[in-house]
Amino acid sequence: MTNFADLGLSQKVLSAVTDAGYTIPTPIQIGAIPPALQRRDILGIAQTGTGKTASFVLPMLTLLEKGRARARMPRTLILEPTRELAAQVAENFDKYGKNHKLNIALLIGGVSFDEQDRKLERGADVLICTPGRLLDHCERGKLLMSGVEILVIDEADRMLDMGFIPDIERIAKLIPFTRQTLFFSATMPPEIQKLADRFLQNPERVEVARRSSTAITVTQRLVAAHGKDYEKRAVLRELIRSQEDLKNAIIFCNRKKDVAELFRSLDRHGFSVGALHGDMDQRSRMAMLANFKDGNIKLLVASDVAARGLDIPDVSHVFNFDVPIHAEDYVHRIGRTGRAGRSGASFTIVTKRDIKFADAIEKLIGQEVEWHNGDLSELPEPMESHDSRRDRGSDGRKDRKRERPVKTRSDHKAVTAVDNNTEELETVPERVDTVKIERNAESKDRHNGRSDRPGRAQNAANDDNRDRRQRHRRDHDDGPTPVGFGDDIPAFMLIVGKA
Repeated sequence: MTNFADLGLSQKVLSAVTDAGYTIPTPIQIGAIPPALQRRDILGIAQTGTGKTASFVLPMLTLLEKGRARARMPRTLILEPTRELAAQVAENFDKYGKNHKLNIALLIGGVSFDEQDRKLERGADVLICTPGRLLDHCERGKLLMSGVEILVIDEADRMLDMGFIPDIERIAKLIPFTRQTLFFSATMPPEIQKLADRFLQNPERVEVARRSSTAITVTQRLVAAHGKDYEKRAVLRELIRSQEDLKNAIIFCNRKKDVAELFRSLDRHGFSVGALHGDMDQRSRMAMLANFKDGNIKLLVASDVAARGLDIPDVSHVFNFDVPIHAEDYVHRIGRTGRAGRSGASFTIVTKRDIKFADAIEKLIGQEVEWHNGDLSELPEPMESHDSRRDRGSDGRKDRKRERPVKTRSDHKAVTAVDNNTEELETVPERVDTVKIERNAESKDRHNGRSDRPGRAQNAANDDNRDRRQRHRRDHDDGPTPVGFGDDIPAFMLIVGKA
């Protein structure tokens, strides 16, 4: 049996690995570490939870023992798709590099540029970042990439999903062609294969899992439910309460709006729950993850931003509140449980409109997922009971608008009063309309009269009307329009001329 001492790692690294409690390397580590120490390019195809991060962290620590960093010129570069993944890789370097004196710089959003600039000025042996933040620093002239010896592209398929491939291509042009490249992806779609062919030179291909397979230690079940959100929430609560061996769980939703709604619902029902989605600022996200890891909260409701690479070693359950639209996301979601040989359980709530997505998942993973307590055909008809209405009232507030209130006598009186007022108000427009009709009729008659008089007669009528208007103005005239103060100039403003 292979152990870490057989892989060629330095004594400093081996000591840190032993202190962390690891003795036997995983298949991805056995396959990737020796060629990485020989400065060969690596193409690693492995799911999260297989020890993939250590397969590039450990050889990098050994290789970095020689040499030193210079200001603004990092020696190695690791690209991650999300802030959480970047922060977790930094934690791995802290854990396994405790016997080294290396400068680790983490460049992610949510942290001020000034603080990150100070780290870069000290020199970075390892630069861990998201593509966007790295390009921001490069455009500000704070980074020189000509000294990069090792480039790591982690979660390449996730990079593709998030639209980072153009950024990665720009970054690759800034780095020396002679670099060593370690390229990792959970899946290998055609676009990622083309990218790997462009970046890697004669790579060592290490594939430790069948494409999009799920861990055999995870018990998978489909759970039938009606389509209303409040009905799905009731099914989820019943599931959670029925799991006697539940230690902690991640609950996945397809949209961040649903994450917030489900979090509020579970919180109202007394569950120990937190939420994680893309709109949270960096400090809140890291604090939420820390609380979940430390056991301060039992349930974590998350969007797919948290599905890839979360380093939470002991998650007992995964619940899919929504069936993922992309079948590959199912594999990444349930990869949060059943890690490192531990047993785990996943439950996916399925409605009639989700059948096509569930079929796509079964086709991708190459196995049929059993139903928990019967499939959709065995669902009872939804009951409009008092309990369901009460549950809807607490979980889905907007459903309350559909219920008509029961009218009391006081309500009836109020309505009658309003109706009477309405009738009184409606008589006013009728009188106004009558006056308008009479005036319109008079004006029409005048108009018809004028139109019957040709030439001079019409001009004479116009002259008569003009005379009447002028007489009216004279009758109501108060005198000429005053200019300035008129005759009322204050005495102190008068200047008496000398004779």
